[in-house]
Amino acid sequence: MERFTFFYRTESPFSQWHPADFEIGGVHYNCAEQYMMYRKAVLFGDEETAGKILTALTPREQKELGRRVRGFDKNQWEAQCRQFVYEANHAKFTQNPQLLEILLATKGTTLVEASPTDRIWGVGLEESDPRIRNRATWRGTNWLGEMLTKLREDLLAGSSQ
Repeated sequence: MERFTFFYRTESPFSQWHPADFEIGGVHYNCAEQYMMYRKAVLFGDEETAGKILTALTPREQKELGRRVRGFDKNQWEAQCRQFVYEANHAKFTQNPQLLEILLATKGTTLVEASPTDRIWGVGLEESDPRIRNRATWRGTNWLGEMLTKLREDLLAGSSQ
């Protein structure tokens, strides 16, 4: 029987919005959401918005700016976005040992974003909903949980993308 580690909200270290300083390519980020939105702006050539995302202090502001990226193409984004989330979380967890310990402690489970409103990155169900205990009854794709589970497995195996 598949076992799950459910998470939701900023307080969880698995949240894209959880505060965690890290660097990629000499650029500082304050959370995984900031990196994801920055890469979104860069992907579509919107350097102005990319700069604003880097100076935005909160994930709420970063996400709002990300929604305004000019030249957005859904298909192109969906082909790249999971890799960006993997990269952000790889840096977040490997550069913050206390967070890495929490991630590795989930070994043997599938990480699941128990967001009742997000059917792309989460499963579209809250943790208290009995349907969340069966992958077949999820209402969403759980992309964030998949990327975090893959990252954990890669780190445990001594490899990562």
